[in-house]
Amino acid sequence: MIYISTSGVYGDCAGARVDETRRLRPATPRAQRRVDAERQLRCFGCRPGVRVSILRAPGIYAADRLPLERLQRGVKALRCEDDVFTNHIHADDLAMLTCAALRFGHANRCYNSSDDSETKMGDYFDLVADRFGLPRAPRISRSEAQQSLSPIQLSFMSESRRLDNRRAKRELRAQWRYPQVTDGVNAAWQERQH
Repeated sequence: MIYISTSGVYGDCAGARVDETRRLRPATPRAQRRVDAERQLRCFGCRPGVRVSILRAPGIYAADRLPLERLQRGVKALRCEDDVFTNHIHADDLAMLTCAALRFGHANRCYNSSDDSETKMGDYFDLVADRFGLPRAPRISRSEAQQSLSPIQLSFMSESRRLDNRRAKRELRAQWRYPQVTDGVNAAWQERQH
């Protein structure tokens, strides 16, 4: 069994590089539910004949999962000094990792399932905007964000971490089709041109 969890189980790591041994500190109800699901599945995975692998996925993107509409609406992003590191995985690479975990995943093992990018959220928005010819997201301070954005938007801007994917590469023998978020965004742009 493969369970696709979230990198949100780590909570805010202040931009630190995070591997699978880091203590879990989920800050949102959504991430707390995922930690509970991971624990229950790991208990289930202790039964004879059952093997559970957990993929901790960050922001999943693809040609049809880019923030184009949000950019057209003028989504706001944090200014550089207040911004957070985000992690990404292309949907095709997550599918590849799921298949690899079915074949090579170790029992009751977690795998950070992100690409190699170390990108701040605002830079990701700028990358997409520039590639698709859209206006860049206006940058605001954290205090301005707290006054003008919804709680769910703020929750994504309150956690900063850089996922270490070496375990997935080594144990799952995985090779990303889109190792950098730039690769996936460029492929999405080319796909829309055809």
